[in-house]
Amino acid sequence: MSDFKSTILSFVTRIPKGKVTTYKELAIAAGSPNASRAVGNALNKNPNPIKIPCHRVVKCTGDIGDYVFGKKQKEILLKKEGIAIKKGKIVNFRHLNYKYRKQQI
Repeated sequence: MSDFKSTILSFVTRIPKGKVTTYKELAIAAGSPNASRAVGNALNKNPNPIKIPCHRVVKCTGDIGDYVFGKKQKEILLKKEGIAIKKGKIVNFRHLNYKYRKQQI
């Protein structure tokens, strides 16, 4: 496993229930601000989606994005955590967006 992928998966384990972050936020936190797509690829290869909650990573537009088990399953998981979704987008996205800061990493 690459260092980048390990870093991303480690960050994802820290996203609290009821919060989401973006592919872009994770890329920035990992020191590669233009690597949003690489973040998605790393999450697509998540070896343990139960322990590493990659369903909490969404697009910067608030759209829930893709998920290894399908969008519908991602939506179900997010709703179970109390996240409201309407037409594939997170309601109150800005309020729920968990931003990584240096002290969190």
